[in-house]
Amino acid sequence: MKWRCRDHTFDFSDRGEIMGIVNVTPDSFSDGGLFISVEAAFDQAGKLIAEGAAIIDIGGESTRPGASDVDEEEEIRRILPLVERLRRECPDVVLSVDTCKPGVARAAVNAGAGIINDISGFRDPEMVRVAAETGVGIVVMHMQGTPRTMQQNPRYRDVIEEIVEFFADRHSGLIVAGVSPEAIVYDPGIGFGKTLEHNLEILANLDRLNVEGRPILLGVSRKSFIGKLIGSDRIEDRAWPTVAITSLAREKGVPLHRVHEVKSNLEALRMTEAMLRNSTPV
Repeated sequence: MKWRCRDHTFDFSDRGEIMGIVNVTPDSFSDGGLFISVEAAFDQAGKLIAEGAAIIDIGGESTRPGASDVDEEEEIRRILPLVERLRRECPDVVLSVDTCKPGVARAAVNAGAGIINDISGFRDPEMVRVAAETGVGIVVMHMQGTPRTMQQNPRYRDVIEEIVEFFADRHSGLIVAGVSPEAIVYDPGIGFGKTLEHNLEILANLDRLNVEGRPILLGVSRKSFIGKLIGSDRIEDRAWPTVAITSLAREKGVPLHRVHEVKSNLEALRMTEAMLRNSTPV
C-alpha cells in the first residue's frame, strides 16, 4: 500500500492522508471565484497545510456538471503561479494538479507538482506518456461521459462491476506504457456520471473496488448528492456528512480523501484508524 509520487512515497499500511482542495477557478461548484488571485489561493493552501493536509490538489478548470471547457493556455496561466510559489515556500507538501490536459500536466510537473489527478482516467495516450516519463503519482478516476454530459441520465448494468472493469483495463494499459504500479491510485468518481443511487452503492461497496492492491482515493466533499440526502441546498451543511463518509470509507480500507475542510476530516481519519488498530474480533 505504497504510493510513489516522484520524489515522495506515501505508506498507507496503517495511516491514511488528506488531500486538500484549492480551486483557482471562477466557476467551481462550491468555491468558484474565492481563490482566483495567487495570494488568496496561497493563503488557502497554507491554511489547509496547517490543518494537516499532506497533499494540495490544485484545479484550474471546473469539473462541475455542465461546466464549460477552458483552453490549455488559460488553465496553465491559472495554476502555474500557485504551483511555483507553493513549491518554493512549502517544500514539504506534495502538490497535485487536477487536469485532463497533457500540456497542463507537464507544465505543472516541471514546476514541482508530484501528482497528476486526471478525472478522464488517463485515456489520452499523451497524458499516459507524461506520467511514464516523469514518474509522478497518478490518480485515475472513473467517469461516465464528460463534465458537460455526465449527469444526463447515467446508466449502468452494474456500477461496481463496471468501475472495477475500467480500473483493471486502465491498469494493464498504464503498466504496458511504462507507468510504475506503485504510482497508481484509483478514484471511483463519486458524482461523475452517477445518480444518487449509484453514489450510495459505491460508498456501500468501497471494499470491492480494489484492483491489483492499489489504494483508492475518495472525493465526496461538498457534492450535491449529500445535499439531496440531508434535504439542504446550503454548501456549508455538507461539511459534517463529508466527515461521516470519511470515517466510513476509512473503515472500508480507503486511505486517501480529497476534501475542502481538512481538520475535521483528518481528525475523523485518525480516530477511525485508532479504533481499527485496537478493535478485537467478536
